[in-house]
Amino acid sequence: MELSTKTEEPLRIVSVREPRIDAAVAIEFKDAMRARTEDGPNVVVLDLSQVQFIDSSGLGAIVSVMKTMSSQRQLVLAGLTPTVEKVFRLTRMDTVFRVFVTLEGALATLRT
Repeated sequence: MELSTKTEEPLRIVSVREPRIDAAVAIEFKDAMRARTEDGPNVVVLDLSQVQFIDSSGLGAIVSVMKTMSSQRQLVLAGLTPTVEKVFRLTRMDTVFRVFVTLEGALATLRT
């Protein structure tokens, strides 16, 4: 699972560099995300702009990452492609996560 991480105070940005988050990579994704988010800024932006497909295992992995973060920290999502956005909408996870259309929009809003 290829992820890139960048810290721009007061945010940590984690970008998924894979086209899929599914059962085949869900555990690896979860472990990689935990390693990249266990310390640092209180707001973590997960950039999903390169992800074209997500299944229930991938969705569960993202929820698991959110749950392992302390209550003072926040995981927000940005750049959901239409297929991924549809999964979040159909499962109503779009009401659980703060979702931004673009990474740039998330950064502009959250830096203020």
